[in-house]
Amino acid sequence: MKTAIVYYSMSGNTAQTAEKIAAQLGADLIRIAPVNAYPDSGMRKFIWGGKSALMGETPQLEPYTFQAEAYDRVIFGSPVWASCFAPPLRTFIKEQEAGLRGKRFAAFVCQSGSGADKALKKLQLALVAHLEAVLALNDPKDKPSPVNEKRIADFCKLLSAE
Repeated sequence: MKTAIVYYSMSGNTAQTAEKIAAQLGADLIRIAPVNAYPDSGMRKFIWGGKSALMGETPQLEPYTFQAEAYDRVIFGSPVWASCFAPPLRTFIKEQEAGLRGKRFAAFVCQSGSGADKALKKLQLALVAHLEAVLALNDPKDKPSPVNEKRIADFCKLLSAE
């Protein structure tokens, strides 16, 4: 099954996790980013990102290459902002709506606090589809642990079995 991992990462936790999953599944990585980057430090980071996520904003994205017809499954990766997935994924889903129809989906999120379950449910609603597998990790790059590595491996094993 040909798989793409579409992800947005601000601090590197989501990017690192995407790379690990891609290596285990042989998936293609598609990094998306907004044209106007979010503040990445201080209180502005939390206020701006949280507001953007809660308001369901769809920021303009930098150019990316995604050929929907080439993939059977798309795995989405995102940080958790205010119990939501990051807005760049919302833009991608809207831009690729027609091409995503009929695909299989899975998702992973990285967080520093909480809200992963709500963020994954909101992502599922945005996709109007079932997520075959989900994974939530707490700061996997900044706080590496054998538990996170096992959870990533289990996520990949679940997807490989299908």
